[in-house]
Amino acid sequence: MAAKLAGPSGGRYDVGQNNEINVTPFVDVMLVLLIIFMVAAPLAAVTIKVKLPPAAAKPAPNPPTPVYISIKKNGNIYVGDFATDIDSLGDDLHKAVGRRDPTKERIFIRGDEEMLYQDFMRVMNKLQDNGFYSVALVGEDRRGINTKP
Repeated sequence: MAAKLAGPSGGRYDVGQNNEINVTPFVDVMLVLLIIFMVAAPLAAVTIKVKLPPAAAKPAPNPPTPVYISIKKNGNIYVGDFATDIDSLGDDLHKAVGRRDPTKERIFIRGDEEMLYQDFMRVMNKLQDNGFYSVALVGEDRRGINTKP
């Protein structure tokens, strides 16, 4: 909103509203962007035709999807998004891993901050009993957040 402080309509401090929108800066910016894109568009197109040889290298396999175990505050255990219990945890992990070697597979454990330590240790023991020796613990990144000591 702009104000007129002087003009033909009256005194020295006659204040009135100027309710007209000034679109000139908007149009100027749009024209500059249009010119930039008109100049840059031909540079992005490849004009030299080259017949490429076929690739001889085998494509790299996709990395395996990570397997997550989640332990909730009440002790419920999940493999991925599916609920399980401590007795069937090993079988469910082998299904999630598939044909990969369990001794080389890394299992990510997500645990609620208020879960019991004994629930965590039961899961760790069950992992070792089933041949899963590589474990990663997942935590929340709290850099920059003030936390209680």
